[in-house]
Amino acid sequence: MTYPEPPRARKAPVSLSRHGHTRIDEYSWLRDDRREDPDVLTHLRAENRWFEQTMADTAELQNQLYEEMIGRLDPDDSSVPFLKRGYWYYYRYEPGLEYAIHARKKGTLDAPEEVLLNGNERAEGHAFYRLGNLEVSDDHRFIAIAEDTLSRGQHEVRVFDTRDAAFLPEVVENASSSLAWSECGHYLFYLLKHPDTLLAYRVMRHRLGTDPATDTLVYEEQDNRFYNALWRSRSGSFIMLGHHSTDTTEVQLLRADDPLGTFQPFLARMTGHEYDIDHAAGRFFVRSNWEAPNFKVMSTTEAHSIDMERWREWIGHRRDAMVSEILAFDDWLVVAERKDGLRALRIVRLDNGEDRYLEGTETPAVLWPADNHSTDTRKLRYGYSSLVTPSQVWEVDLENHEKKLLKQDSVLGGYDPKHYRTRRLFCTARDGTRIPVSCVHHRNTHLDGRAPALVYAYGSYGASMDAWFRNSIISLLDRGFIYLIAHVRGGQELGRDWYEQGRQMNKWNTFHDFIDVTRELQDSGRIDPDRTYAMGGSAGGLLMGVVINEAPECFHGVIAAVPFVDVVTTMLDDSIPLTTGEFDEWGNPNEQDAYRYMLSYSPYDQVKEQDYPHLMVTTGLHDSQVQYWEPAKWVARLRDRRTNHGRLILRTDMDAGHGGASGRYRQYREVSEEFAFLLDLASNTSP
Repeated sequence: MTYPEPPRARKAPVSLSRHGHTRIDEYSWLRDDRREDPDVLTHLRAENRWFEQTMADTAELQNQLYEEMIGRLDPDDSSVPFLKRGYWYYYRYEPGLEYAIHARKKGTLDAPEEVLLNGNERAEGHAFYRLGNLEVSDDHRFIAIAEDTLSRGQHEVRVFDTRDAAFLPEVVENASSSLAWSECGHYLFYLLKHPDTLLAYRVMRHRLGTDPATDTLVYEEQDNRFYNALWRSRSGSFIMLGHHSTDTTEVQLLRADDPLGTFQPFLARMTGHEYDIDHAAGRFFVRSNWEAPNFKVMSTTEAHSIDMERWREWIGHRRDAMVSEILAFDDWLVVAERKDGLRALRIVRLDNGEDRYLEGTETPAVLWPADNHSTDTRKLRYGYSSLVTPSQVWEVDLENHEKKLLKQDSVLGGYDPKHYRTRRLFCTARDGTRIPVSCVHHRNTHLDGRAPALVYAYGSYGASMDAWFRNSIISLLDRGFIYLIAHVRGGQELGRDWYEQGRQMNKWNTFHDFIDVTRELQDSGRIDPDRTYAMGGSAGGLLMGVVINEAPECFHGVIAAVPFVDVVTTMLDDSIPLTTGEFDEWGNPNEQDAYRYMLSYSPYDQVKEQDYPHLMVTTGLHDSQVQYWEPAKWVARLRDRRTNHGRLILRTDMDAGHGGASGRYRQYREVSEEFAFLLDLASNTSP
């Protein structure tokens, strides 16, 4: 098919100088903080039309993929109910509807259902809807909810009175999703967001029945490098206020039965010290990296929390395993660990030190603590999944070790895990580091160099990309694709050092790892070098931008979702949400060495006159994490400078933000577009 010419953004060069170096930005005019500039909106809509025209030949394939994906969903899916002070709480879906219905039953699961919130009704009239949180007061009468209809994480907070079956008149605007009730149920604590940076920075106390304009400011964060959240402890005894930056954390406590009191630090923040806490049976358990890069587990009392010398060590530091999460019970301690890139759950009995592991039966696989709302129990709920095993929820009796499967996600449409193979590979980076790779493929597809492959990675913020089951990937596997997750440095799959080796002035390791993994998979004859594709989103989109600048020949096509590509310009602008809090991740370009290093990989700054792979780029107009103008400018510059004429398409969701479309089914429309792009390319490998 012959397509018309793609849209060309006009050039309006602007000089940007720092540290004696000048950059020229031809497309800075595409930035419009208000999202109202007619020239900008006209250009984005022109790009969307070009996207639709270019993808028109795949319309039938997109529909087929979409029907496959939603056809695997259980139309009557529901969560495993959990018991909370006499009520069973759960959510469920109804066939064909986008949003969950939240409900409860009193006493037993045979009791009549009481619907608390119907997301489908709440979403009516909104192009975007997301329920950020739902918190129940201790007496079960009031339900506090945080709803986002802007797709920018700016929530409206409301309170539903279950006795009167009506919302209270007071509404809080521009809040985060963090909510916590006082024990008495008369007060609700929430976090207001800064109007410009959108950082949640003010803890407010609201008394039910009063005007939110009169709410009390309880705490204000003065350091905008820190993100803030609040929650009720699982024991119910405390309202916890957490502050975290890249390498420093602090938790403050307020007794839930003293809502008019003040928050007090559990342990004051110290640069480089990361810790988190859980509370049960009158004592705190602490996950801390103090003199322990991979973290250790300690315990203490409220009275001794500020005196680390008096803490008791339960699990010491190990170089070969990292403590990633702790869950305290009255008589047990559950520890989530990572070792050799795999996750396991460790169970410690507190009265006698009995110590054992729950482990997966597949490699790679994922185990994680599921919803455990009470500390006064001997039952642990945990989740299990792999690239071929749909998510399961198990309950284990910590006393007698008996396990019970509570739920396995249903995958309809004839899915059979026996038809697929998963395995773990290792590839060697240029500096000799072995990079783990998770792999899945159909049993009739072989790693013999003839099959197309999609290589995925993220590689930032210490976020580990685990080998979860993904419904949508089955559509690729059934069409002969191999799917691989490259666990590159910058994540935390192999411990804290794995992260440290992939951030700030070590960031090039992340990019080299991905390129080297891809090349080894190709050179070793495992995947088809002419049909190799890559995908990443957000910081993973940055990764995509770097690798196509550095090694475009490795990839036939690339998908970059909400990509962070204008690194230096963004990190020099502290008016943009998230910027200053990210200095410890990327570096501070106000410092010359960091500026030069970040500039060396910034995808927008490093666009070259060279051939590029086929490229699909997606963004959201209201994205507050990676602003839409970054990918828009990047595509404009690529279109101007590249020396070939492959597909280069940009889709801007005019209603959504960083997370894409909302709704259970609607999200699969986006995935079906992405996979149709790949499958169409794989069926025609001509340049």
